[in-house]
Amino acid sequence: MDEQTIFLSILFFTLLAVAYCKGYDITRKHAPQRLPQFYFIMAVIRFTLVVTAVGIYAFLAENRTSTIRFAAMFIVMYVVMMVVILKLKH
Repeated sequence: MDEQTIFLSILFFTLLAVAYCKGYDITRKHAPQRLPQFYFIMAVIRFTLVVTAVGIYAFLAENRTSTIRFAAMFIVMYVVMMVVILKLKH
């Protein structure tokens, strides 16, 4: 994996985290009773985007080893993002 892939992955998860945090704040302010619904919708969106990104990388990758490394890195970044978000917002 090159630096560009790592940078784009960090940017991807940063944007997901910011979208979640902003959406959470807006939902809490305007419709707090909808927070569980917001959480589940965002979970589906995050999961779908992560699986799509890994799938696109797997489709475009040159070999299986780089795909496995990328998928492992992406999963670790996903877990770290979730831990950070849960610490910030709950």
